[in-house]
Amino acid sequence: MIMPKTKCIVVDDNELDRLTLYHLLSQYEDFSIVGIYEDPERGLAAIQNLQPNVVFLDVDMPGMSGMELRKKVTAVPVCVFITDHPEFAVDGFDLEALDYLIKPISEKRFKKTIERIRTYMDLLKKKTDWDRQNKKRIIFIKEGHQKIKVSLDDILYLETLQNYTTLITENRKYHILTSLSALLKKNDFKDFIRIHRSYAVQKKHVKSYSSKEILLVNNKKLGIGRSYKEQVQKKLRLISNR
Repeated sequence: MIMPKTKCIVVDDNELDRLTLYHLLSQYEDFSIVGIYEDPERGLAAIQNLQPNVVFLDVDMPGMSGMELRKKVTAVPVCVFITDHPEFAVDGFDLEALDYLIKPISEKRFKKTIERIRTYMDLLKKKTDWDRQNKKRIIFIKEGHQKIKVSLDDILYLETLQNYTTLITENRKYHILTSLSALLKKNDFKDFIRIHRSYAVQKKHVKSYSSKEILLVNNKKLGIGRSYKEQVQKKLRLISNR
């Protein structure tokens, strides 16, 4: 699997410093220079358009300083400030700068910056992957003196019995003292479609349906009420097999 390169933009009003950064960045194959700009206004427009992973910003530039520019592009994950004035470092870190390079930049010091960026981007990717994997819709159902955690994604369908509703998963059933009508009004159950006075199914678990019944992914069949037929066809966007 080919890993995407880390996209970088450089904004520095000094030509020699721009050439130095270009030379240093070009030595790292996992980094891609998508823009180098002298003017901070043009740099700002490019950053907003190209959405790089890293920005290298000169602190002292006419018109707009690197720190002012950083405040406008806080969505960029990594910022590295570059300056002749080390006393600006504290202000730079207040703006969540990952690193601070003092001119003239040496290859040895720049290598440390690259390693810091790699480490940070790797942590950011792992966090993003973890968040994506663990972003599940969860509800808690009271059973006796306990509260049981149930993933909404695991619920195949709902069945009502007077004021109770049964939540049916592949492995077991859960009973709650709430009517089906009231339950379907809750935001957690917005992906469920009522197909009968007694049933509501979760759209993602519907395998197929006809004019008379629903077939779920576990091969469970549920009848479609006459008054719900049109709604089922519309919401599932399937062609009825008449």
